[in-house]
Amino acid sequence: MRSEKTYLVNQISAGLTGSDYVYFVSFQGLKVKDFSGLRDQLANVNANCHVFKNSLIRKAVEINNVEALKDLAITGDVAMVYGSGDPGAVAKVLVDFGKSNEVVQAKGGMFEGALLSAAEIADIAALPSKDVLQAQLLGLLQAPARNLVSILNNKAASILNVLNAYKDKLEK
Repeated sequence: MRSEKTYLVNQISAGLTGSDYVYFVSFQGLKVKDFSGLRDQLANVNANCHVFKNSLIRKAVEINNVEALKDLAITGDVAMVYGSGDPGAVAKVLVDFGKSNEVVQAKGGMFEGALLSAAEIADIAALPSKDVLQAQLLGLLQAPARNLVSILNNKAASILNVLNAYKDKLEK
């Protein structure tokens, strides 16, 4: 293999093995200006977007023995989107961009060693952000303590109301 191809396969391998997620997106017919806009949006959520030859992607998958991607059909014009961090934010950018530019569609990907279909990527995009999920979990964890304090407070308040009513009755 020529040195240029070896370099590219090593770069793809680093993206496949060193990333939390990898998405493959078709972009056939997309204008360069629009593709640059997609890259900018992906950069805002700390994701990388590169176009590689499909044969080089398959070679990197084979070399790194990435079982999840061996069955993925990578054909046509495909961009590889990868990075670390919140995969939901990246999936949301891809799905939202695909709504305004119909030629951009997720083909599949990999997350935590599992193969993702295009529908699963759309499902990931529909999930709330990581911060929202953490806030919901914190609310669930705090709910029992909050409810206990509320119940204890209500009992003390009802006793106080009875005493106040008795005091008012004696004053009349």
